[in-house]
Amino acid sequence: MKQRIYYHHTDCGGVVYYANYLNFLEEARTEYFARKNAPIKDLADSGFMFVVARQEIDYKFPAIYADELEIQTQIGQMTGVRIEFLHEAYNQNKKLIIKAKTILVCVDKTLRPQAIPEDLRKKLS
Repeated sequence: MKQRIYYHHTDCGGVVYYANYLNFLEEARTEYFARKNAPIKDLADSGFMFVVARQEIDYKFPAIYADELEIQTQIGQMTGVRIEFLHEAYNQNKKLIIKAKTILVCVDKTLRPQAIPEDLRKKLS
């Protein structure tokens, strides 16, 4: 996914505010699901939602105003109820900006963990 850095993403020094990367990662995961023909909204309408159980981010180099990031997203491990997403973001000069790992847990409408449907597992693999 491409992400242009706008002024509102930055702090007073023109550097991307660290918490904004959480939004970028969320958008990248949403796009990943959509590219795999499993839109998040459709899954939620079917009673399958995902919540973030854990987030790790290693900040490697600052992104600044007007940069264009490429956020690469892939699945690491998938268990019965959990999906591990691995992310790397690079700027337009191919400089590594962040490395991140996000653990999602599949839940029902009452937010209780539930098994990831087999057809969804196949789509995401």
